[in-house]
Amino acid sequence: MDAQTVEHTPGRSALIRPGVLLSRSPTAAARWTQSVEYHDGVFVLRLEPGADPCELAATLTRPGHEVAPNHVVTGQPLFFGGPTGVPRPAPAPAYEPGEPSRVTVGLLDTGLAPHPWFQGRDWFEGQPAEVLDADGDGRLDRQAGHGTFIAGLLLGQAPGVRLRVARVLDSDGVGDEAGVLHALGRLRGARVDVLLLSFGCFTYDDRPSPLLERALGRFTGTVIVACAGNTASSRPFWPAALRRVVAVAALDAAEARRAPFSAHGPWVDACARGEDLTSSFVDFAPFRSYASWSGTSFSAALVAGAIAAAARHMPPAEAAAHVLDPGRGRRFPDLGVFVPTDR
Repeated sequence: MDAQTVEHTPGRSALIRPGVLLSRSPTAAARWTQSVEYHDGVFVLRLEPGADPCELAATLTRPGHEVAPNHVVTGQPLFFGGPTGVPRPAPAPAYEPGEPSRVTVGLLDTGLAPHPWFQGRDWFEGQPAEVLDADGDGRLDRQAGHGTFIAGLLLGQAPGVRLRVARVLDSDGVGDEAGVLHALGRLRGARVDVLLLSFGCFTYDDRPSPLLERALGRFTGTVIVACAGNTASSRPFWPAALRRVVAVAALDAAEARRAPFSAHGPWVDACARGEDLTSSFVDFAPFRSYASWSGTSFSAALVAGAIAAAARHMPPAEAAAHVLDPGRGRRFPDLGVFVPTDR
């Protein structure tokens, strides 16, 4: 993975692509720039050797430039500790396809694999495909199937919903801010009632990237949901911690307390079960199209699906207010409103 660990603030590490600065202007860092690429309103500046993207971003932000290092983002299942650290084969859960709906959920993730729950739906054709074994070692890559798993959770919560998928994570669950911005640019103008961002990162300065904040702000009328992260900490995780994004944490399988891996804090808006969920998956031995997995990515999918289901009957913003109404159910300290599920 082409990534560099940085600590602009001691003890607060982040991952970035080395030697790259993202900017709204091609000349913001002209004296340190070797080459420039342009994608969807964002300039990717390749810096001279020795130039520090974090120091440049901090310096250029003060006079008002919109710049950021190219932060590395990762999907958020649970990789560490315990029996739920990796997906496990599972029997098929109960599933009802439901009546087709005009409600559309945008999903930025690893793509989709063919699956009985998706095939035959008019929205499935042409969706970006999952990559299962990029290194050719005969084993499933560690986040292959992530997008397929999340799609099944969405369809389980909101039967009949339409999906619009963009691939921003590779089969190891890794992507970057530049790729996310490019995908958001391509989605702009299309119907997206709910947008699910099942990935995230720490930023070098613990502040939101102004470029990502601007890009998401253009999705007026869209409810944006993101995972709070599997960081087991209260450190803000982006883009979930943005004000206009619904940040979702994970509860344990009993829906009684915070899952031990889940992020938490006053910036978290909602929580749902995130342990031992079962959903659609890839057909790659030993898996036969279904798996159980854990992570805040999957909690976020359940909340996004609940909002999409409510959006059948009301505008998306009203649907989100309905699902997240604290008067309708429990609140957990530093985890927000509890959204129950039957998965």
